[in-house]
Amino acid sequence: MPTLDLRPAHRRLLLELLARHAPAAEVWAYGSRVNGRSHDGSDLDLVVRNPAVPHERFAQLYALVDALEESDLPILVEVHDWARLPEDMRHEAERERVVLQEPRATAPGPAGDHVTTS
Repeated sequence: MPTLDLRPAHRRLLLELLARHAPAAEVWAYGSRVNGRSHDGSDLDLVVRNPAVPHERFAQLYALVDALEESDLPILVEVHDWARLPEDMRHEAERERVVLQEPRATAPGPAGDHVTTS
């Protein structure tokens, strides 16, 4: 089973950002930080599988990218939308993925807004 080459403190920060900015999405890591070919300067490739309608999915994706760029993570994180990922990259991600986050259900809140549930 593949493992993610990421320091524990960086992984915790990444998981916090994913939960905050893409709670309904399943998120996988893949690429060199998963397949054993990483080095100090390696980026982290993420694929986000989000069932939201396109405009909501893009808004969440851009919010996540902004949060990652503004975070204290010392590595470049490349975020890819599963729906727009080329077929060959999908196969690569499926073959060597590490699941970082399972999707969480959302339910309408009292004011009609959506509340994330676990």
